[in-house]
Amino acid sequence: MHRHSAQEAQGMGSNGGGAKPPAWEFHATGPRNLSSPGRSAWKNPNYRRIAISCLVQAAYVLEFDRQENRTGETAIAPNWWKPFKYKMVRLLIDPRDGSIYGALLEWDQIAALSDWIMRRPDGAPKAVLALRGTVLKQSTVARDLEDDLRYFAQESLRGSVRFAGALEVLKSAIDTHGSNNVCVAGHSLGAGYAMQVGKTLAKDGVFVECHLFNPPSVSLGLGLRKLQDKVDKVLKRYISGSSSNAVESSHPGQKGETVSEIGEEKLIKEVKRWVPNLYINNSDYICCFYVDRSGVPTVTAEKRGDGHPEARAKVFVIAKGPQKFLKAHGLQQWWMDDSELHLAVNESKLMYKHLKSLCTSA
Repeated sequence: MHRHSAQEAQGMGSNGGGAKPPAWEFHATGPRNLSSPGRSAWKNPNYRRIAISCLVQAAYVLEFDRQENRTGETAIAPNWWKPFKYKMVRLLIDPRDGSIYGALLEWDQIAALSDWIMRRPDGAPKAVLALRGTVLKQSTVARDLEDDLRYFAQESLRGSVRFAGALEVLKSAIDTHGSNNVCVAGHSLGAGYAMQVGKTLAKDGVFVECHLFNPPSVSLGLGLRKLQDKVDKVLKRYISGSSSNAVESSHPGQKGETVSEIGEEKLIKEVKRWVPNLYINNSDYICCFYVDRSGVPTVTAEKRGDGHPEARAKVFVIAKGPQKFLKAHGLQQWWMDDSELHLAVNESKLMYKHLKSLCTSA
């Protein structure tokens, strides 16, 4: 879904007639005027977006390094996580073709001390699971497109070995650091995986921070709707059990009603704890259906007029982003310093249709 071409993967332009430099060098294409990851940096939404998008880019570059046989000092992927004081602790490798589709990165306190950062900044995740999207190169295109088609046709990635691998690594990170200190992020197809593993954990009451850059709009809404289906089934079983127990009481109707109301309120509160962050460009036809094309999105109210609480998802829409599709679907726009974003909550018809069902029965 995110299509790095062969030209991009091999080099960018000429170098005085000599060898082409590797594409996606951090100093050439990374963010400008990057501030130090000090105590308050991660509390800044812009810094957080820039940092996390760069960590996702590291997952792409790890695969480029593998394909171009760059290792050790010649590898360029580490340059995408070192400025943010993270280190790569685990690779996610597809056993079907040996490609790298993601990486687990952890806060590197030793590297931070070199810049006199005495402790991990407030808000900085202890661990970030970064997942790349599609790479149209000979050694990766077959498996990448296979999962692309699986996502659009089956509305799920659960049958993919990459889903199983990502979920296992994320669970391991949560066991080590706690869910409040772990973040999962992805771009394009990688955003589909991030959404899928985040949703799977949310069903079990485990909530992790989730950042989805240019997520496919076909399956995201359906995924959230399936989460509601799970909630509905749990709620119905809870109500059924409560009603059975209530028969033994002198006021069965009153007791059953009270318990069911408490159970529903608790479930709604729990579901609303998981708020995925989506980053959208209107000119990207893969993800543009999450925002209305008429007007600039604005923040909407948390409750509708009928009093029902709405499920929430933060949708960041770039105001003056690239217009041509390949760049509009690219990851680079999200670490640009001058990116102007608008925040929308359940603004589009698609978001409203699918997200509202999280907390209200059909």
